[in-house]
Amino acid sequence: MELRQLRYFVKVAETLNFSVAAKALFVTQSTLSQQVKQLEQEIGTQLLTRSSHKVVLTEAGCELLPYARQTLRDADLCITRINDLNELSVGTLSIGVTYSFSPILTETIFSFMKMYPKIKLNIFYKPMAELMELLRNETVDFVLAFKPSYPIEDVESHILFQNYLSVVVGDSHVLAGKERITLSELEKFDLALPARGLQARNAFDMVASQCNYKVRIELNEVNILLELIRQNHLVSVLAEATIHNEQGVKAIRLDIPHNEMEGCVHTLKNSYRKRSMLAFLKLLSESIAVKERQNAWL
Repeated sequence: MELRQLRYFVKVAETLNFSVAAKALFVTQSTLSQQVKQLEQEIGTQLLTRSSHKVVLTEAGCELLPYARQTLRDADLCITRINDLNELSVGTLSIGVTYSFSPILTETIFSFMKMYPKIKLNIFYKPMAELMELLRNETVDFVLAFKPSYPIEDVESHILFQNYLSVVVGDSHVLAGKERITLSELEKFDLALPARGLQARNAFDMVASQCNYKVRIELNEVNILLELIRQNHLVSVLAEATIHNEQGVKAIRLDIPHNEMEGCVHTLKNSYRKRSMLAFLKLLSESIAVKERQNAWL
């Protein structure tokens, strides 16, 4: 039994179409069919039923499929481990990032690219729930996001820095000179809030569910939200880290009990840690952006 045969079988099982599978694998349909038949002969049973109209997994095929997938994952993991030994001269690092983390990541990205020019970075900016799904599917190697309000199965969270929920206003806003703002004070102003489902919005809704707010706009693009804050007298509520290196805006701590938002690195439990991932996280923990967040909390 060869890995190539298992890879071919899995692709046919996923597409249930020899023509589509052959194109995806960049082989001819006859080569694909021959390899699957050889696998069936070696196993001693039929894995697929074929007709001119459709392809269907047999009972044996359904039984083999999850084991074939796991075998291929293990084989890919072996290759990844060996490549990692090559002094980080090859490889890909995939990172999931929430919108709030975006401003503190730029410095580390530039440093990493300079130090490891042959490592390709794939960065996904999405809401927390979508990123966790990518993590479970192993599409990303780790996720940078604030700690969720509830544990997530098979995911472990390592605290990178402490942060807080803050009121964000333009530099010329009447609130800009304050050090803290209460929930009741916010009721006097028009709010521009991050969309529901984003972490800062979730945290704010949990503490402000009984308050009467005037929400003028909601959106899931932080850069546009900050631009609205700069150009209008709107008020927003975001994690303080969101405005790192942003000009024309100010973050004022929201005066509520237990106002903590823990910036975390989220990984799958018992998963392999790429050397490129460890190098990236070391740079991130030593970055000016993270150090400022850590010092501000002391």
